Amino acid sequence: MKMEILLLEGLNELKFGDSPQTVENTLGKPLEVENLGDEADEDLDTILWNYDKEGLTVFFEGKNNHVLSCFETDNEEVTLFGKKIFGLNEQEITALMKENGLSQIDSDEEEWGERRVSFDEGLIDFYFQDGKLVTVNWGVFVNEDGEIEEFDDMEDDE
Repeated sequence: MKMEILLLEGLNELKFGDSPQTVENTLGKPLEVENLGDEADEDLDTILWNYDKEGLTVFFEGKNNHVLSCFETDNEEVTLFGKKIFGLNEQEITALMKENGLSQIDSDEEEWGERRVSFDEGLIDFYFQDGKLVTVNWGVFVNEDGEIEEFDDMEDDE
């Protein structure tokens, strides 16, 4: 399966905001399903579908209407801006993002030991362990009705 990350859009033909049925029609039934009810946020409910063979986790969010909101992958074949990113180090990924107009960089050492490098305007996080990219996570903000919220609107609320 060819996997092209489309920032703020989705993965290949799957688009953020798609229904679980659309995802199932495209990827098939998930190997594992996890429901992460969020006690801290009663307005949001997250469901994860794991596709181990593809190295892909699909996130659905909402309360009244679950829609595709995020992907996470460790698939070494995944591409971003036409380049395989799992062969790149942090500096090369940062350069690739900057070449494509994404310059708002935030990074942190996570408590579990990975280094996170985020590009906020693309809503994408790269996770590194011992200098090697191990996972990438990208998505959009979704409200309880399953509607995609504009990132700029979120900043205005803060």
